[in-house]
Amino acid sequence: MAAGNGSLAVIAAAVLWGTTGTAATFAPGVGPLAVGAAAMGIGGLLQALAATHIIRAHRVALLGNWRLIGLSAVATAVYPLAFYTSMRLAGVAVGTVVTIGSAPAISALIERIADKRRLSRRWVLGAGLGVAGLVLLTVARSAHAGTSATHPLAGIALGVAAAATYALYSWGAGRMMGTIPSRAVMGTVFGIGGVLLLPVLVATGAPIVASAQNLTAVAYLAIVPMFLGYVLFGRGLATLPVSTVTTLTLLESAVAAFCAVVVVGEQLAPSGWGGVGLIFVSLVLTAHAAAQSVATKAGEPPRTEVPSTIV
Repeated sequence: MAAGNGSLAVIAAAVLWGTTGTAATFAPGVGPLAVGAAAMGIGGLLQALAATHIIRAHRVALLGNWRLIGLSAVATAVYPLAFYTSMRLAGVAVGTVVTIGSAPAISALIERIADKRRLSRRWVLGAGLGVAGLVLLTVARSAHAGTSATHPLAGIALGVAAAATYALYSWGAGRMMGTIPSRAVMGTVFGIGGVLLLPVLVATGAPIVASAQNLTAVAYLAIVPMFLGYVLFGRGLATLPVSTVTTLTLLESAVAAFCAVVVVGEQLAPSGWGGVGLIFVSLVLTAHAAAQSVATKAGEPPRTEVPSTIV
């Protein structure tokens, strides 16, 4: 049951994240670094503010995990900067595929090395189908627009870095959630990450307040996909392996494509819809694998969310 609820929480987070690209089109004058710093930075600070009482109640346990918190917070701050810069240098298609597509494999590698976790055949099949679907979908969406790559090798390297930081902060936060409530962990990690992003926001964020439309779009990004989305993401991390979580979030790309077609009016080739289908098959396989998997080691009972006594 816990794994099933965790899968639903991650899927809901991925749906919210899938709206970010469409929302960003309503703030065309805001650069990608400013969007990333504002969305992740402000969203992270909101998480910390909402979880203030829980963080205080568990401050001793959090301080005892300062290394994991520091690693996760730095990774949280680096991720949006590396991701958006990757898309600018390598093009949207390549940046998206490299970052989102390599995250499940990097997460699995981290778990294999750090936690000695075994990967099921069902997860491998689901992850493979999901990445294949992502490639088809991204190529189909970008085929008519050509490429905006200016420095592809540097962009690819930053895409891998973005995937690694995403996997790292997910792993670090998830590892603490066996003994600390997810809201306390996520509030602390993303709050510190938000503080680290403030200088970037100050340096690049002037266009955000240049118009009410820009401000509204960025406010939506910070409050809905980043704040609410990462609250749901944290609930999933509390009960699921990181490799499973990052595979489920491949749904983000399918939702982004659907929003682009319905709201923005983009066209999607048949191969793109085939990619969407593969991603949904991947979700079914991965969620089923999560429901049957052990948590950290063979024979160990699944993690359950630590209840919080502070509302």
